[in-house]
Order: sequence, then C-alpha cells, then structure tokens
Amino acid sequence: MKKKLLYIDCCIRRDQSRTKALAEKFMAAVEVRCEYEIARLTLMDEPLEPLKEGFFAQREGLIAKGEFSHPRFRYARQWAEQDRIVIAAPFWDLSYPALLKIYLEQLTVDGITFGCDERGCYGKCRAEKLMFITTRGGEYQNSPLEMGGANMNAMCQFFGIGEFDMLFAEGLDLGAEPPEAILGRAVEKARRLALDF
Repeated sequence: MKKKLLYIDCCIRRDQSRTKALAEKFMAAVEVRCEYEIARLTLMDEPLEPLKEGFFAQREGLIAKGEFSHPRFRYARQWAEQDRIVIAAPFWDLSYPALLKIYLEQLTVDGITFGCDERGCYGKCRAEKLMFITTRGGEYQNSPLEMGGANMNAMCQFFGIGEFDMLFAEGLDLGAEPPEAILGRAVEKARRLALDF
C-alpha cells in the first residue's frame, strides 16, 4: 500500500509564482519514485474563512460534543492521516500569506490533530516528515525576521510530526545575480531532497 502525501499549494500568484515553480520541481522528483498516493490542495480554490464569531462558536460546540466527522473538520482529518506533507507558500510580510494561517487554524482541532492530558498538549498526526518550500526576494536565512519557517517548524512539533525541512531560494530581487541562477541551484537541491523524502 502506498503512503499518503498531501501537497498544499498557497502560491497566491499561481503560475506566476517562483515558489510554485520550485515546489513543482520538488513534487515532480517525488512523483517519479511512485511511492505515494498524492493529494493536492490548492488553498486559493478552497472556501476558507477566519475563525470568527458564530463560525468559531460552531466549531467549539462540535469539538465539545466530539462530532469530529462533521465537514468542518475535513482539513484536520485529511492532515492527520498523511505520511508526508509538502507546503508551498511565498515569503510575505516576514512569514507567509494570511490564507495559509487561516488553513492552519482549521487544522488545530483537539481530538484530531492534537490532544491534551495532565502533562499538556501532544501531537496526534501520523506524518513523519513535512517539507516547507518558499522563495524570498531578500536574504533572511538565519535572521530573526524570518518567521514563516520558524512557525512551520513549531507547528510540526505541536502536531507530532517528527521531521521538518525547508527548501528555499532567496535574494531573488537583490540583483546580485540572475534570479534564474538562484532558482537553478534551489531546483538541484529540490531534486536531492526529494530522493529521501
């Protein structure tokens, strides 16, 4: 039986996105191995909305009753059942687009993706690895201003996902070298990382 892989596309500019171009190269290298049943989720096409007012109250009521089969929890159930997860999102405003945060809010469901006991919270997700793919116009590696990867790493720990990795290309808008050269190196790294994903 093939393992399950979920590919989440939050590349707002779609085919004009450099992040999407890099992520598609990574996914193509993964697909060649034919080891995974791959589900693709394009967040721009999903009916996502922030948790507010009645929408939030409805969710909390369903959780309190243990009604986890409700359609409201389809994203959380899908996430919890994966063996591998790939997220592609550009570096925006020091992290990633708000749409991805709205999606992550839908995943954080006590009883599906995490649980709590007298010792605190613990992850309940099956995934062993998560790859976060992004591109940046400036240079932010090892900078405290880079919060997208740091947040995603923290979410992995919270959900109980064992291994976090990040593939990125940065400095694309600085003019120090052609963006194509930077992306070319990132694509080569993508192909190497895909061999062990």
